[in-house]
Amino acid sequence: MSAAQVSVDRGRCISAGMCALTAPEVFDQDEDDGRVLLLQTEPTAAHRAAARMAAGVCPSGAITLAEPESDGS
Repeated sequence: MSAAQVSVDRGRCISAGMCALTAPEVFDQDEDDGRVLLLQTEPTAAHRAAARMAAGVCPSGAITLAEPESDGS
């Protein structure tokens, strides 16, 4: 099974910091401009739920989480 892939659009980020508060193992904020910094492109299973939640609470929609497709067999 493939891991979930996280990507961020720093140009879309408004520096709200919800991602870093929600999933600090996966996201941080740039000290210079406050925009999102991606720490893990493939979060571990332990951090995947927090990364999913961070994507959901991001006010600018700057975070994308691509979940692996499950094999229905």
